Amino acid sequence: MTRWLSHLRAERRLSPKTLEAYCRDVRQCLVFLSEHWGARVTLARFAGLEASDVRAFMAMRRADDIGGRSLMRALAGLRSFGRFLEREGVGKVGALSAIRAPKIGKSLPKPIQMAAARRLADADERAGETRDPWIWARDAAVMALLYGSGLRISEALGLKRRDVPLPGAGDVLVVTGKGNKTRMVPVLQNVLALIQDYVAMCPHSLPPEGPIFVGARGGPLRARIIQLTMERLRGALGLPDSATPHALRHSFATHLLGRGGDLRAIQELLGHASLSTTQIYTGIDSERLLEVYKTAHPRA
Repeated sequence: MTRWLSHLRAERRLSPKTLEAYCRDVRQCLVFLSEHWGARVTLARFAGLEASDVRAFMAMRRADDIGGRSLMRALAGLRSFGRFLEREGVGKVGALSAIRAPKIGKSLPKPIQMAAARRLADADERAGETRDPWIWARDAAVMALLYGSGLRISEALGLKRRDVPLPGAGDVLVVTGKGNKTRMVPVLQNVLALIQDYVAMCPHSLPPEGPIFVGARGGPLRARIIQLTMERLRGALGLPDSATPHALRHSFATHLLGRGGDLRAIQELLGHASLSTTQIYTGIDSERLLEVYKTAHPRA
């Protein structure tokens, strides 16, 4: 398993979170099989895995109220492990390819309305909280960055101070996304101004090579802090539970598409490897697509 994970990390360049999930899924399967078979799981025994064994494992996971996406990920991890064992000459685990992937119900992202998304990036909305003003400014800057540039929260919190230009000195960020892939994304000047306001107020040292967003004690800012901030703001602004930091990324894509943005360009901005991932936003903005169809389709 260690060699398999090293292979995925070095050659497939999978993200640390994906590697962690794959490792956890395979370990859970091995623990289940040892109990299911009543014997220690060896490489030879695992190579002789039958479809009924895999189905029993999936049923056990389903009984734990695991969703379809998590089951699909678990199956993908097991298949990857099986392919690695085959390349290593251990034997082919044919049962894994014989199992159908679980069905996943299609659910559209729930974007936040444009006015509400802007209010989330307003530090004045936090007035009255028993926290230091620099923390209000920090949270507002992070929210503005998520909505203004469509970043994942991990991408925003992974930015170094040297990565963020001063207002008027640049309008592009280079971010590191999934699989350690980098991409360039535009950043609005008013967002850079909010970030600079936070930097000026921050009581902690922010060296160029260190993270630009820090926690209350000066360490790297954790995603959970921003999630909790969003939970507080949801109540203040009357937003639904679907209004999460990641929903700001959905809102970025949806509002761009609604203003006539090109789907391929949005794919690049979001850092999606496949256009099919970006196409979920066409389901949200079907009214806009109908308008394009009516105005652009050649008539006989």
